[in-house]
Amino acid sequence: MKEFLGDDFLLNSPTAIELYNEVKDLPIVDYHCHVDAKEIYKDVKFNTITEAWLGGDHYKWRAMRNMGIPEKYITAKCDDYKKFVSWATILPAMAGHPLYHFSHLELKRYLGISTPLNERTAEEIYAKANEVLKDLSVRKIIKKANVEVIVTTNDPIDSLKYHKLLKEEGYEVKVLPAFRPDKAINIEKPDYLDYLQKLSEVVGKSITSITDLKEALLARLDYFVENGCKAADHGLDYVPFNLKTSYDASATFQKAKSGERLTREEIDGFKTEMLIFCGINYCKRNIAMEVHFGCVRNANKDMFLALGPDTGFDCVNDANHVDNLYNLLDELAMRHRLPKTLLYSLNPKDNALLISMMGAFNEYPFKGKVQQGSAWWFNDHKKGMEEQIATYSAGAPIATFIGMLTDSRSFLSYARHEYFRRILANYLGNLVEQGEYPISELPYLKKVIRDICHDNVVAYFGF
Repeated sequence: MKEFLGDDFLLNSPTAIELYNEVKDLPIVDYHCHVDAKEIYKDVKFNTITEAWLGGDHYKWRAMRNMGIPEKYITAKCDDYKKFVSWATILPAMAGHPLYHFSHLELKRYLGISTPLNERTAEEIYAKANEVLKDLSVRKIIKKANVEVIVTTNDPIDSLKYHKLLKEEGYEVKVLPAFRPDKAINIEKPDYLDYLQKLSEVVGKSITSITDLKEALLARLDYFVENGCKAADHGLDYVPFNLKTSYDASATFQKAKSGERLTREEIDGFKTEMLIFCGINYCKRNIAMEVHFGCVRNANKDMFLALGPDTGFDCVNDANHVDNLYNLLDELAMRHRLPKTLLYSLNPKDNALLISMMGAFNEYPFKGKVQQGSAWWFNDHKKGMEEQIATYSAGAPIATFIGMLTDSRSFLSYARHEYFRRILANYLGNLVEQGEYPISELPYLKKVIRDICHDNVVAYFGF
């Protein structure tokens, strides 16, 4: 029986252990996350482990609801200790869940606590964790995790004030923005006109036409690039595509401005126009485009109205997005303006489709120009990572993969990179152990795993 979270955690062969040792100390490049640059600049300290862990983690909130924990111990104002005990109480019930592994990895790696968390140990661990956190600021966590680059996710209207301040002070970790223009593209949303007004104020010009909108977005994109932006992200509920010749995106924009109801065809046509516009300009600026899709957001409308978005009520969308995605990439390729592109589907059934798609659009001189991103959100667990890695290596050279990200709002979640590295090392090690890859080529395999865990992502984005 193996020791819980021992040195060989998730590593099932001598070769896997050797490969993991090759990458365990490599710096972390967290190329997509949702942490706040302000908290890094201010070097925030957390008053309690509850604040650090449960303050905005809708993964944990979901699990607590699944176990029947009252909402007052989840998102409502409540004593931090009671919230922590509620989480500790349900954790033993989560055998096989990534949060069981993540939570204990974070306790061990950053707080020096190896005792399993449960209802009996909650009081002791709460006290010890809080004592450690008194001297463990955000920057100390980042340093302890050996983080080299952090890419935050930012709306075009963001001033990037704290990114600039961090750069000016010479902070040793690169904290860079990613451009996320979803609010400028989601023309059907009720607050769309309010957002246009905010964007107008930022660029100092009224937005009265689609041309004005495009010019405003370009101005903000160039501002982001001036401040180190290397990536743009699009979070799509579904992948739209409508380029019918009878369709006029400008007219749709004017209808929206006047408050008229839009048809699905008009909405899709407008979004297609804007996504192509964005892709072309990312390509011109050597910006990598990340496309996240396959999510039903805010499925529980009652709780969405009560708590708002990103509170744990999203789920996997089983619609067919692939045809439209092919068409979108093909349209950009036909114009010779397809940017470096990372594709993420929340539905694991799309793994093989995405791998085949990347093969259709890769080209010289890029190494993995279009590729599937790491297992995302509901797939961010042992089985999900194993399946994504196996499908990738079955359909494309695994050595092109740019590896792991946290996609997290928590500064303690860098342990996910260790989790990924162990799973990757175990997968590659098993190929050797099972006679599918020669032991004589182990030095090359070590280069492959180093590339996936660090070097590829640095080269891909140009960090």
